[in-house]
Amino acid sequence: MKQDRLIYLPLGGAGEIGMNAYVYGYGPEGKERLIVVDLGVTFPDMDTSPGVDLIMADIGWLEENARRIEAIFITHAHEDHIGALAHFWPKLKVPVYARRFTGRLAQLKMEEAGLPTNALHIVEPRPTTIEAGPFAVQFVPVSHSIPESSALVIDTPAGRIVHTGDFKLDGNPIVGEAFDPVMWHDIGKEGAGVKVLTCDSTNVFSPQPGRSEATLAVPLADFIAEQRGMVVATTFASNVARLKTLALAGKAAGRSVCLLGRAMKRMVTAAEETEVLLGFPEIVQPEQAVDIPREKLMLIVTGSQGERRAASAQLSRGKYLGLEMKEGDTFLFSSKTIPGNERGVIRIMNAYSEMGVEVVDDRGGLYHVSGHANRPDLEAVHDLLAPKILIPMHGEHRHLREHAKIGTAKGIASEVATNGTMLDLTGSAPEMVEYIETGRTYLDGNVLIGAMDGVVRDRIRMALNGHVLVTVIVDEEDMPLGDAWVELMGLSETGKAGAPLSDRIEDDLATFLERADDKVIANDAKMDEAIRRIVRQVTMEEIGKKPEVTVVVSRLLAD
Repeated sequence: MKQDRLIYLPLGGAGEIGMNAYVYGYGPEGKERLIVVDLGVTFPDMDTSPGVDLIMADIGWLEENARRIEAIFITHAHEDHIGALAHFWPKLKVPVYARRFTGRLAQLKMEEAGLPTNALHIVEPRPTTIEAGPFAVQFVPVSHSIPESSALVIDTPAGRIVHTGDFKLDGNPIVGEAFDPVMWHDIGKEGAGVKVLTCDSTNVFSPQPGRSEATLAVPLADFIAEQRGMVVATTFASNVARLKTLALAGKAAGRSVCLLGRAMKRMVTAAEETEVLLGFPEIVQPEQAVDIPREKLMLIVTGSQGERRAASAQLSRGKYLGLEMKEGDTFLFSSKTIPGNERGVIRIMNAYSEMGVEVVDDRGGLYHVSGHANRPDLEAVHDLLAPKILIPMHGEHRHLREHAKIGTAKGIASEVATNGTMLDLTGSAPEMVEYIETGRTYLDGNVLIGAMDGVVRDRIRMALNGHVLVTVIVDEEDMPLGDAWVELMGLSETGKAGAPLSDRIEDDLATFLERADDKVIANDAKMDEAIRRIVRQVTMEEIGKKPEVTVVVSRLLAD
């Protein structure tokens, strides 16, 4: 009989920031009972995934082993941890556990997707324990940039795992629960202590201790009070504490406050419904805001990362819901730009600058603090829990590697495990036992496609090289009827000789059809191959491009 083992398998979020999906298992090799922690998304870009709506982990391995899954646990409601739940739950169909605020947002996602919500279970924090097969799981409150974030204490027959989720050490997070070092000390001392710490690595390169959300209240209030025109501020819609701080600062400055953006309103509503947000000031609706004097109005808007459809971008292009920015107004980014989003943010900044709007960024942390633990804070958690094994997660490879080096220097057995790396955690040190082929799943419109399906690859090729459609009509005796017909898309209409490119291609195809062997004309595959070759040769000579080519051979049948 095979010996029971404890395994860890990241499918997303290890070697990248975003798209978090982690698996723990315990039992005989290949028959372990499994739990899943988080099912998140990441966001596309025009360079690598044009036209794609969302990017998720490849859960093919989970689907193959769906009968072994006991439950899904969601640590918090950021999209990179919860965004794929409604897309993947129909493939897994297991119980889902979350705290109130996270559960409310999960419920909305499931309802929008037309899915039942009876698999969602709202749970209270530690000491409440969820039994899931060989696992006993507790939600441990932590501070982060969204309410009711939780670490997980996962007790197994092989020892205790602490999965931190996203966290920071904040004793006064404004909204949500403070980090409780006494509770964490107890977690580290109970029973045999902590065997495995699976830990957030996002800010491992930040050398100073993290700052509290509360430190922003005075600087933001002072800044808003100094402004004379309309003030518009943007931050992450999920950062309910920041929304409250901004709104209170606007009210203190004698301004009416208006929220713009569906995601922002949804977050505030969910936070109030679940009673994690109290004391949020009264707001006005956009139709009321248009009649309020500019110097008495503050807008808090979505789009801190330059999203083209968000309120920030809409205002930068002109009127939005009757409101517009003018010279003398101020736009504040109370946020940090996520790497990869710089171009979109700079585009918006320049658009406002052209209007005469004063654009202010986070000013080196004066108007924004991170929701993740910095290096000294990570080391403090190592000391609190004294784990035997450290597995860095939630970070690019360089983050994971640096975090592992910190653990190793303290005598903690540490291992870098990127997506698809299965570790055996049963012994005193982690051991890599298998590599699972992982990739990405794209939400393209309203369908899920695999990254290797070729859809996005072909889209990129067309974007880079253009497209040519060639239509040829052949009669029942395998004789071409007239010349080939060429349509161009995404290509220069004229070549280097100054003549229409389509004419040049059609001329060469006409010559080919006149001379082609009857066997070639009668064979669709040979026709396709020959026409593609001619089109690419001509376009390469004329404009230096090898486009994607679609060949349509229409054959007329005898009556």
